[in-house]
Amino acid sequence: MRVIHVAPTAFGSQGLYGGGERYPLELARALATETDVRLVTFGDRPGRWREAGGLEVRVLRPLARLRGHAAQPVTPLLPAALAGAEVVHAHHFGSLPTLAAAVTARLRGAATAVTDHGLPGGAWARLGQPLFDRFLTVSRCSAALLGTPPERTRVIYGGADPERFAPDPSAPREGVLFVGRLTPHKGVDRLLSALPPGAALRVAGSTGHDPRPPERDYPGLLRKLASGRRVEFLGAVPDRALPELHRSAAVLALPSVDRTCYGRPVAVPELLGLAAVEAMASGTPVVASRVGGLAEVVVDGETGFLVEPGDVDALRDRLARVLSDRRLAARLGDNARQLVLERFTWRRCADLCLAAYQELV
Repeated sequence: MRVIHVAPTAFGSQGLYGGGERYPLELARALATETDVRLVTFGDRPGRWREAGGLEVRVLRPLARLRGHAAQPVTPLLPAALAGAEVVHAHHFGSLPTLAAAVTARLRGAATAVTDHGLPGGAWARLGQPLFDRFLTVSRCSAALLGTPPERTRVIYGGADPERFAPDPSAPREGVLFVGRLTPHKGVDRLLSALPPGAALRVAGSTGHDPRPPERDYPGLLRKLASGRRVEFLGAVPDRALPELHRSAAVLALPSVDRTCYGRPVAVPELLGLAAVEAMASGTPVVASRVGGLAEVVVDGETGFLVEPGDVDALRDRLARVLSDRRLAARLGDNARQLVLERFTWRRCADLCLAAYQELV
């Protein structure tokens, strides 16, 4: 079976270090061990290569980006890059390459699938629903937000590499870790307010570039809240550093909110939260907000704790419990690792995708 994935933004230095970029790359890598797979993505340095595991990667240089948006590349080269596909699996429902790939596949008689990662889309994206044979959503939350037809929808959660993200029993664990973009909907301001007395916090992630006031001043707010506390802002850490960060933390905090500290409602909550899956694979408990797909991944009281979004007191209490009770932390971490091995590996994701493709081909 010839499968071609289309991702509008590349994972890494040419694109972004986000879950919406890691997901198509890791999934395609896992699929490539079973079938013929190409990943088509976009960047300023075009190229084509085949990885050791069998995945063929092709990077197209866009002529432009619709409205200047990184996830809306425009190029006439995409149809040619899809030649020979039996299945075209696009990522980001609201992206222009997804719509172009679906139209191309339909004209050539190929099957189509799409996975959304939270990119806002206009009415034209919703009108494109009939172009897709399968909606392979990353969570039940994603399926509900998209309003996908149940008979054409399969939920395929993201995964982690359990060998790369693995606990190290000999390594000490300390403090709280946050991994993600430093934008208001991630709730890092709530985390700083909730940090238990004396606890250390490492914040790994790049600052968002929101031009709107007062959101553009969010980094300054975080620095003010961190003043006098044991907080270290690591910036955008390289991908190779993530496993060590996860296995050396006592707990991962993902305090995403449904309304920011500026009063703005969050239209798209966390659809999945790959950082949670990677932490769990590392044997690290997760304390997260009960929003979106996070509530489908973290099992409250078994692999970590869930709190209502924006509840600073509850967040502080759960973090303090994990930090102060080593036996509890070890039990939660062991359960988290086991759950990932059972449900959230890229191998399992690939198997579920193959089953969905085979329904169509």
